[in-house]
Amino acid sequence: MAQKNQQSTEAILVNVPRRLDTEDAQLALERIQELLKKHAIVEQLVHRQEADDDQSTLVEGLIRRQHEAELSNTLNALHPADIAFILESLPTEERQLIWGLVNSKYDGDILLEVDDWVRESLIASMDRADLLAATEDLDADELADLAADLPPDIVAEVQKGLTDAERAQLLEAMGYPEGTVGAIMDFEMVRVRDDVTLEVVLRYLRRLSELPDHTDQIFVVDRDDHIQGVLAISRLLVSDPDTIVKNVMNTDYLSLGPDDEDREAASAFERYDLVSAPVVDQQNRLIGRLTIAEVVDVIREDSQEQDLSRAGLQEEDIFAPVSNAIRNRAPWLLLNLCTASCAAYVASQFEDTVSTIVILAFLMSIVAGIGGNSGNQTMTLVIRALAMGRITSNNVKSLLQREFVVTFLVGIAGSLVAAVFAWLVSRSLSIAAVMMAALVCNMLIGAMLGVLIPLTRDRFGKDPAIGSSVLLTFATDSLGFFVFLGLANLFLI
Repeated sequence: MAQKNQQSTEAILVNVPRRLDTEDAQLALERIQELLKKHAIVEQLVHRQEADDDQSTLVEGLIRRQHEAELSNTLNALHPADIAFILESLPTEERQLIWGLVNSKYDGDILLEVDDWVRESLIASMDRADLLAATEDLDADELADLAADLPPDIVAEVQKGLTDAERAQLLEAMGYPEGTVGAIMDFEMVRVRDDVTLEVVLRYLRRLSELPDHTDQIFVVDRDDHIQGVLAISRLLVSDPDTIVKNVMNTDYLSLGPDDEDREAASAFERYDLVSAPVVDQQNRLIGRLTIAEVVDVIREDSQEQDLSRAGLQEEDIFAPVSNAIRNRAPWLLLNLCTASCAAYVASQFEDTVSTIVILAFLMSIVAGIGGNSGNQTMTLVIRALAMGRITSNNVKSLLQREFVVTFLVGIAGSLVAAVFAWLVSRSLSIAAVMMAALVCNMLIGAMLGVLIPLTRDRFGKDPAIGSSVLLTFATDSLGFFVFLGLANLFLI
């Protein structure tokens, strides 16, 4: 079976398409890992056997070259995006080895594809000549994406090889802060005048070597580049060639400003099913365009950031030194330790109650856990709604009311199950009733905090996802213990 899988993997890589699906990319990664492991073992054996032989260095060098040739042939048959995936999935030493075997003509594209934490390590390993070769063929918007990670002297040197227009575009893109439309906009686009016929437009397009990627519409501008409308490619192809552009262009279009947040632009693309959109300045001059390719990257990065933020983490290299991981994870873990200590302190204040009715010690964790789970459900929905721009000051109150009603009804159903369980283990209706009341109360607390914590962080300009789950767990644990043991102290002692 193992041999069959290996043969399947090799078959994929021999006649590999330029782009791989997820499963084939995983197989390519496994193949690279197998080659690295196999050749490491062979080199060790040869080194031991030839240790006292004058030809040992020659033999090892020959094997190393064969090894590198096999890896290089496998790698360079892949698409740069798939090579980037492999680089992100390897430990640092193996990553650097693989990076050195990649055809230099792919370097720039791969640097654009890899995540920031990998890009930094790859650039640090490259000399000046390699960096210049990797960036000399990139477009202005692509150079702007890499500029923050490149040495300043490399950026200055690359600018010398650009035309005046390209240099102006690069400086313009670099002038916008990260997270804005201007920082990710594309300068390659097709524009025409509104007083020409569609036949003239078609002849102009045929003279181009190729259309810019994701060209679904042509931008109609005047002599000063003020945008007048957009002409859909589909409309261009089916309309009478003698028709004037002005008569078929669409004046009802979405335009973006370079200072708009990229997240808001992504929401607009999702809402209107856009492929591209013009970017205009305050004078309504066309300065660039945003395409679905950049938007997908924004959505993916935001999703990854939210997943990490909920655990109080920042993006890190999973193969980075342990010290880096400690600096990333320790602060929120220490905070979590403090919050857990607070919950334990609350429970310790009811020591007499717990010692009198020992079963309470086993049941109170259920109250805390269910309250935290209920709050996390609410908080996830609120964070997503904030990201989509669906929450305003006018609907916060109704949102809070809705979550209270939903949580109360779900809590009643869940608390009945919990009460039955409490009765079965304690044979006490009083304990079951306290369990039921405490569970509903803590779920309502969790729902309230699940709304208020992300809204409060967003109000003060903070990422609503960062650390919210830690704060929520602290509240539902501490207040859950307090409510449950407090009710028990009032009604059972």
